[in-house]
Amino acid sequence: MPNTKILSLDNLSLQDMQTDAELIPLLTPEDEEEMNNELLPNDLPILPLRNTVLFPGVVIPITAGRDKSIKLINDANATGKVIGVVAQKDEVVEEPTPNDIYHIGTVARIIRVLKMPDGNTTVILQGKKRFEIDAFTQEEPYLKATIKEVPEVRPEKEDQEFSTIIDSIKELAIEIIKESPNIPTEATFAIRNIESNPFLINFVSSNMNLSVVDKQNLLSVHNLKDRALETLRFMNMELQKLELKNDIQSKVRFDLDQQQREYFLQQQMKTIQEELGGVSHEAEIEEMREKAKAKKWDEKIAKHFEKEVSKLQRTNPNSPDFGIQRNYLEVMLELPWSEYTKDNFDLKRAQKILDRDHYGLEDVKKRIVEHLAVLKLRNDMKSPILCLYGPPGVGKTSIGKSIAEALGREYVRMSLGGLRDEAEIRGHRKTYIGAMPGRIIQSIKKAKTSNPVFVLDEIDKLSSSHNGDPSSALLEVLDPEQNTEFHDNFLEIGYDLSKVLFIATSNSLSTIQPALRDRMEIIEMSGYTIEEKVEIAKNHLLPKQLKEHGLTEKDLQIGKRQLEKIIVGYTRESGVRGLEKKIAQMVRHAAKSIAMEEPYNIKVTDEDILEVLKAPRLERDKYENNETAGVVTGLAWTSVGGDILFIESTISKGKGGMTMTGNLGTVMKESVTIAMEYIKSNAEDLGITPEILEKYNIHIHVPEGATPKDGPSAGIAMLTSMVSSFTQKRVKKSLAMTGEITLRGKVLPVGGIKEKILAAKRANIKEIILCSENKRDIDEIKPEYLKGLTFHYVDTMKEVIDLAITDQKAKNAKKL
Repeated sequence: MPNTKILSLDNLSLQDMQTDAELIPLLTPEDEEEMNNELLPNDLPILPLRNTVLFPGVVIPITAGRDKSIKLINDANATGKVIGVVAQKDEVVEEPTPNDIYHIGTVARIIRVLKMPDGNTTVILQGKKRFEIDAFTQEEPYLKATIKEVPEVRPEKEDQEFSTIIDSIKELAIEIIKESPNIPTEATFAIRNIESNPFLINFVSSNMNLSVVDKQNLLSVHNLKDRALETLRFMNMELQKLELKNDIQSKVRFDLDQQQREYFLQQQMKTIQEELGGVSHEAEIEEMREKAKAKKWDEKIAKHFEKEVSKLQRTNPNSPDFGIQRNYLEVMLELPWSEYTKDNFDLKRAQKILDRDHYGLEDVKKRIVEHLAVLKLRNDMKSPILCLYGPPGVGKTSIGKSIAEALGREYVRMSLGGLRDEAEIRGHRKTYIGAMPGRIIQSIKKAKTSNPVFVLDEIDKLSSSHNGDPSSALLEVLDPEQNTEFHDNFLEIGYDLSKVLFIATSNSLSTIQPALRDRMEIIEMSGYTIEEKVEIAKNHLLPKQLKEHGLTEKDLQIGKRQLEKIIVGYTRESGVRGLEKKIAQMVRHAAKSIAMEEPYNIKVTDEDILEVLKAPRLERDKYENNETAGVVTGLAWTSVGGDILFIESTISKGKGGMTMTGNLGTVMKESVTIAMEYIKSNAEDLGITPEILEKYNIHIHVPEGATPKDGPSAGIAMLTSMVSSFTQKRVKKSLAMTGEITLRGKVLPVGGIKEKILAAKRANIKEIILCSENKRDIDEIKPEYLKGLTFHYVDTMKEVIDLAITDQKAKNAKKL
């Protein structure tokens, strides 16, 4: 049955009919017989119907909109009220010709004509008898034709098969009415009360959900029994469709109801969001797809993105997963996939920028220019991973900015100091609440390019915890063979980091994991000399501080000699951070004087330095005299650069005991023990009477007892100090030394030579004793750093004693 209501005159009496209008009941057998006995006129006006077929006995309303149809209805209504109704072959045709209509139709009587408010005419028709068009006699103002009756072959009254077919039609019709939610249950009453078998067939055929062609074919069947069978066949198909449809609906009804509820709520939310000026979820998803079209990602990433967008579309916007998924897609869209800034290959310009920003650091500058040169020639080189290693304040971090400017790349910096959680590098899985990508991917997103200069600051300060080992997570990041597909837990898809120029900075190499250190190219950045610091202060630090304090060069000038006084008297460091603070102090004093309109010296004098910075506090590292026995100047490496170290020893009557003070570490204590054993076994060669070793105790002390000290570098200094005490002879003037000792009397090389040399120069040392193997370290230092220094290269302790101990008795020497 169709989705439209079964029509009867009761349904059609609600229009503007007169109150005295007769309601025609369902067709009875007597009515049918009377209708069959009526004679057909020879000539009839023909009314083409667009999308329906009229069956004999059936009442239907027709809305006429065409001028021809309205004219025909009005003329017929005024005369005999009988017209011929035929179906149109193609409902699209606006002005049907004789070739556009079927030739078998139904004679109809006009029951009522109604004028509708919209200007159309509605006519209620009742079918009478079937006819066939013989010939068209008129086309204007409407179609007219001569007709002939189409005889209908009816079965005998005793035909049991026909009766069974009629009963089946009634039963099926009632079943269809029950199964179909769109047909009112009152239709069952109408079906039960139809007494005429032909009318029943026509009534059901008219109201079935069939196409115009199928209905026309039914109308064209002359044998009533055949038409009944064909109708029954269509009804069976209709019932099966309805049952299947209802079965499916019953299975999914709950899900559909839930989905409908969610849909209506979503639509309401969407409307509210739009009213508030927000964006609907569908609009957001479409916007994401539009952004994705502009991305330069490959097919694999594009497929992954589309899959994730589809997942977002299927997710309920009210569930927590929706926000997680949307956040994930936003991160994917914000990342600069395959977007690179173009490198600037002007090597001379790069050299100028590096020289402008940093004084010295020749090795680093040379390496960067070399990298640029190779990149210029090959244009597809994987970026190296550089590790700038040196004491604090020498410009390791700031050089990253200069490299970025020289290359024309973006600059990002990530501090690794104290990082304990591996997820900081690799990110969290997106399923966790508050999940986000690791800081590597976040920094790339911030840079908006896939080839920035990326500074990994303080890589030696990484530490591990129960949350994993971040330094192990960095192994993939800092390996050019692996970082083409860097896996971030949040992103879940490989990201290419091979074009990123990673620059790590470190104060110490000993705390860096060996596998990580192996992946980096170590570039040592040693401390600055006093001369370099003066230049840095004059050209960089002073102008910077003047600008930060709102002053100009006209307001304050500090000469080179005064800068050197500040460096020597008030700072002890390899870098220039402490120096910058002292310069800032001088600038603040000038700023205060200007603001308070007090007189001050624009050109800073030594007296001004004393007034502002007070008395120098770091003069103690100046060389001390050699008048006392047992005092030796050693050279030490510290985290802030090189330093001089005084080693003192004294003897007192006793039983040959040995005491050590000065917060010494295990290695340093072992050096003292080795030196003592060497002295005992070689006492006569060293000019020491063996009895003295048994009758006197020796005490060794390294000043600044609060500072822990360790390492083998002071071995030869300890030995020299003890020999000086046992012989009561002076140590050579303006001499310092560094080297490790063995029981066999050999002198071994030590590290940190450049820093130690700078410390010696600061302390006005003139001569330095080193192991022969340390000569290679001296050869790498610029000649200007070595000016005024004499180096003695030794292999044995005997050579050290011969060089260091003089024949002069010490002041207030003890009589042994």
